[in-house]
Amino acid sequence: MIDEARRRAYLGAMQVVSWLPRVALPFAAPSRPELLEPLEPQVPPPAPVRPGVELKIVPEAPPRPRPVERAKIEVPRPAARVEAPAAASEGAVEPVAPKAAPLPPPRFALQLLRAGRCALLVELPTGEPFQSRDPGYLLLRDLLRAAGLADSPRPLGEPVRWPLLRGGNLDQGPQAAREYVQTFVAARLEEEGDCACLWLVGLPALRFAAALEADAFNRELQVEGLPPVWALPGLETLMEEPARKAELWRAMRQVRVRWISANE
Repeated sequence: MIDEARRRAYLGAMQVVSWLPRVALPFAAPSRPELLEPLEPQVPPPAPVRPGVELKIVPEAPPRPRPVERAKIEVPRPAARVEAPAAASEGAVEPVAPKAAPLPPPRFALQLLRAGRCALLVELPTGEPFQSRDPGYLLLRDLLRAAGLADSPRPLGEPVRWPLLRGGNLDQGPQAAREYVQTFVAARLEEEGDCACLWLVGLPALRFAAALEADAFNRELQVEGLPPVWALPGLETLMEEPARKAELWRAMRQVRVRWISANE
């Protein structure tokens, strides 16, 4: 048990003003019952009334009427416009297929030449017009001499280089390239006239002038809108694969009759 001084210190720390134990504690001071009596509210005494002073009774002001709350009128707002679903067509609606991405533009350079009664659409290996000492041009002159044609062909217009533009949103895919080359060749041949045969030299010339592939090499073909067509491998291919020259010479013996007889 703790003594009275320490007990009061604990009670003061806990802010306990009065405390009465149920039993008598050892070493504790006697309890004071008056501390536990309820406190009566202290009413201030009425002010003394002076003689001769008349008391006025002020009537209590009537309560103010409470303002009448007006009922809140809800103004109808225009409802959001809901579009009626389109009438479903007969049968299930097929989903729209996503648009295919455009193909990258092909890259090539072609030169249209004229040698005697023949026109030649030749792939330019370097992308630039032929120079007199270019190995490809020297091989082309040998082919013309073997075919019995003038070995100094003259160009018909500027080279066709594809793609035409380096940027922008213009479609320059394979189909657009084919249409452009075919239009260009047809226009130049119409200006020249009297064309016995059109040589297509190199795979780009076959693909974009006549929609042909490599299996057409060393063959004479009929293409709508063009004179008789003779398909040849590219000049670089002939220089890198000499065995192809023998096939070319054999095919030329059969085809050259066309433009030789035209000269007679």
